[in-house]
Amino acid sequence: MAQVGIAPSDVPVIPRGVRLHFDKVRDLWVLLAPERTINLDPVGLAILREIDGTATLDAITEVLAAKYDAPAPQITADVRDFLAGLMERRILEVRT
Repeated sequence: MAQVGIAPSDVPVIPRGVRLHFDKVRDLWVLLAPERTINLDPVGLAILREIDGTATLDAITEVLAAKYDAPAPQITADVRDFLAGLMERRILEVRT
């Protein structure tokens, strides 16, 4: 699969029909999409919680770097990789 790019000024958007959900039976957060469920680890959940449809990739990575006292370049790389994976599966969209 080709790598999907996301620019620092792009705004990630969770599309209609996709939502975060806490699965009480499995005691974990999941991302529900049409005919798909993705189990989320704490990193994925933290990233998705920052997506509000208005925040840019840069803004999201700045918030996460400050929140977790982590180097911004590492956070940026992790966020880009995670979001690119969701975009490839058509579970995330971006506005440019």
